[in-house]
Amino acid sequence: MKKILIFGGSGHIGRHLIGRLTKQNHLVTVVTRNLHKNGSILKTQGNPGYLNIVEANIFDENEIDNLIKNTDICINLVGILFEKKKNSFNNIHTNFPNIISQKCNKYNIEQFIHVSALGIERAIDSKYAMSKLGGEKKIISNFSKFTILRPSIIYSVDDNFTTNLMSLLSLLPIFPLYYNGNTKFSPLHVSDFCEIILKVIKNNILAEVIECVGPEELSFKEILKKLLKSINKNTILIPFPLKIAKIIALLFEMFPKPLITKDQLRLLKYDNILSKENKSNIDFGIKAKLKFEEEILKYSYMWKNGGQYSR
Repeated sequence: MKKILIFGGSGHIGRHLIGRLTKQNHLVTVVTRNLHKNGSILKTQGNPGYLNIVEANIFDENEIDNLIKNTDICINLVGILFEKKKNSFNNIHTNFPNIISQKCNKYNIEQFIHVSALGIERAIDSKYAMSKLGGEKKIISNFSKFTILRPSIIYSVDDNFTTNLMSLLSLLPIFPLYYNGNTKFSPLHVSDFCEIILKVIKNNILAEVIECVGPEELSFKEILKKLLKSINKNTILIPFPLKIAKIIALLFEMFPKPLITKDQLRLLKYDNILSKENKSNIDFGIKAKLKFEEEILKYSYMWKNGGQYSR
């Protein structure tokens, strides 16, 4: 039994992970910025008596001190896909991991598991990628007992990837293909990703950067076609010139939750698959099993005409 502290536990990875950790009798503390908003959901995710939820400002170093000094393992799931006024990429992806890893070193905890992203070392023109890479460098410099996980796209019924795409595909007669839809991904179901984290804890895997991938490689166009098939839609996929795509991204950035940003457009230039420069989950004998098309069918009915009663 370990005392495990999770930052960013209210996201879809955290909600799936909490239940698995508490089932193994780990004592889990989840840090949230808004207990009133997230507390009721989080309380249902873990076994009673094994889950504690605390509200804290993740940049309050005194609060972080109090949390980490009584912890065996710290897990950081905090991340953003687009910037806001206070939540910049640099602040969330570089400065925050820097603070946590310093505290982990100060109190000499057993392990710090940090979730980064696959392919960031190649996307040198992306602020998102460079901030993620900056955070990794800070962690490696600050604390020797780190484990950095770099997953490809993580999907589930609670994600912001497949669900947003199916919402758009179900409404639009045409859908834009950026870079001709050739960018490759290795989608990883959240259940498989949580299993990787559990094995990293159980086997005490330290001082490693691990690339995490699903069982198959799919282009963005192939992903869209599988989503369309699952919701019985015939949306036309049309390659978009980059100049027009940039203008559309600029317009979307004005919305509170943009569908795509200029930075995300830059990220789409780069494949999101194994680089072979680091070890992968496969090298550690942790193979993802769940296939994309089979898993999305379990929840895609919500975007079909007739819902769960559609044929």
